[in-house]
Amino acid sequence: MILYHGSELIIEKPKYKGGKPYNDYGYGFYCTEYPDMAREWSVTSNRNGYLNKYELDSTNLSVLCLNDYPALTWLSVLLENRTFDITTPLAKEASAYIRKEFSVDYETYDCIKGYRADDSYFSFAQDFINGSISYEQLCEAMHLGKLGDQFVLKSKKAFENLWFCGAAEVSREIWYPRKEERDKKARKQYASFDKDYIRGSLYVTGILDKEMKRDDARLR
Repeated sequence: MILYHGSELIIEKPKYKGGKPYNDYGYGFYCTEYPDMAREWSVTSNRNGYLNKYELDSTNLSVLCLNDYPALTWLSVLLENRTFDITTPLAKEASAYIRKEFSVDYETYDCIKGYRADDSYFSFAQDFINGSISYEQLCEAMHLGKLGDQFVLKSKKAFENLWFCGAAEVSREIWYPRKEERDKKARKQYASFDKDYIRGSLYVTGILDKEMKRDDARLR
């Protein structure tokens, strides 16, 4: 499979166990199958970037697709690695329960495929933990902005199966505005959600009270 990585650098040999430990899925090399997404991620408002292209032989690699699980499994991985604003008793209990009941042993996989928690997606997840939006709204919000999935190499075996194919410079003048527009659109759509309490919807309080598990049909 062909993968892309957006960066301020040309990266011919990605470093195993490199990167930051507090990324979405912990240590790993974060890529995407969508070149335009990588172009957007590569630039900032004041510098150009590079689109790095790779080929991965995934034949004998184990790949965890988080989107095959309820959104709370994706959220449990995020809670383990990212820093949430958890200050209320509800948020603390919800965070602990989701990590306990919906976690998956993701570190045993060679690669992970799942949503990318950029700033807007991260705020959606945090609102859910704090009880501000329902589970249904969280799932709907995950499709705003159409960020696509990220593909993360985790194991040494995965890194050994990755080959560099080249890199191309990315203009900030073209791609940073597109990145900003995508985030702005997602936030605008999210702001249009009805934030009033919706009777009959599933909120984090209901998940706690009903002691729901990962195989619960109501979470599909």
